[in-house]
Amino acid sequence: MVVVVRRNREEDEVEFTQRNLLRVYPKGMRLDSSNYDPMLGWSHGAQMVALNMQGHAKFLWIMKGMFRANGGCGYVKKPDFLLPVGDPNKRCTATSSKFLRVCCLGSTFTLFGVSFLFFNSFVHLNYLHGNNQVAIAGVPADEVRRETKAIEDEWLPVWDQSFEFALRVPELAVLRIEALEYDTTGAPDFGGQTCLPISELRNGIRAVPLNDKKGNQYKHVRLLMRFEMRSAN
Repeated sequence: MVVVVRRNREEDEVEFTQRNLLRVYPKGMRLDSSNYDPMLGWSHGAQMVALNMQGHAKFLWIMKGMFRANGGCGYVKKPDFLLPVGDPNKRCTATSSKFLRVCCLGSTFTLFGVSFLFFNSFVHLNYLHGNNQVAIAGVPADEVRRETKAIEDEWLPVWDQSFEFALRVPELAVLRIEALEYDTTGAPDFGGQTCLPISELRNGIRAVPLNDKKGNQYKHVRLLMRFEMRSAN
């Protein structure tokens, strides 16, 4: 797909997918089961974008996040600007730019129904030294990453930090949240992650569940976040 896009104009690729089905899949030389960015295929109208399901990392998280839309049924309609228009000489363009404000308030940990062994093994997810990465996955113009400050020695940390994102193509954007355990001696350790389709976000304060690297949801940990979406017009 990358080679095709580089050799042709992006508009031609979109026009092709308006008349034909396009399937994109990982190259056979990916012996380590790594993945490519699925946004490349989606932003050009590809109907079937396949990934290595055993490659539990950022790109697979984004794919699972995208397909949480439409009730998680496994089908998400392409944005209107990627669909055919009546006049073949007229191109439909994305005009629904929006601003998204994300506020990381804090984290919650519920003890109801938690065994001692589970609680003891789960302490690292309570972010005694924790921070969060908040990123937008989407078209190149929308992709950005922000990071909260690190909170040390807090059982229930409170960040109360806000970030604002200008989204040119919100229909294809996915909000990626990754919780990290801050480590002063090296790289931070993974705590949890979730990806949310921007099209499904609603304004207000939400308790956002987190997942492990394989996408299994943690039952007792939530991030309290506030979302505010408004039109850029």
